[in-house]
Amino acid sequence: MLKHLSRLHSPDLLHALASMGHGDEIALVDANFPSASMARRLIRMDAAGLPEVLDACLQLLPLDGFVDQPALRMEVVGSPTEIPVVQQECQALIDRHEGLGRVTLAGLERHAFYARAREAYAVVATGEPRPYGCILLKKGVVLPG
Repeated sequence: MLKHLSRLHSPDLLHALASMGHGDEIALVDANFPSASMARRLIRMDAAGLPEVLDACLQLLPLDGFVDQPALRMEVVGSPTEIPVVQQECQALIDRHEGLGRVTLAGLERHAFYARAREAYAVVATGEPRPYGCILLKKGVVLPG
């Protein structure tokens, strides 16, 4: 048991986050996402929803400050500007961890999201039941001082 870690900081998640390098991506996906067939490394967190898992990741993972879009969301098919509630909750968590307005979840068309998830360092399959509970995060760097 370690201090200051949540129950969601499983050994598999901690290993993936620590092993990722600057610019690597991690996909956090909902229960409907074909994670087992797409993941290079699959981490199962079926008992947790997307916002919970995102919060646990953002406690440890710096987002990439050298790119315009370090956080991406899967767009709603046929309505790419619609922001589902689950994605709004994720944006609120990003604002809390990164600072209000600093990082906006950018939209990515569904098939483009699938292609990026296939190349991600890891896919975290959550138990999120709401559709479009899928985001990608690009790891940044922790600067000295």
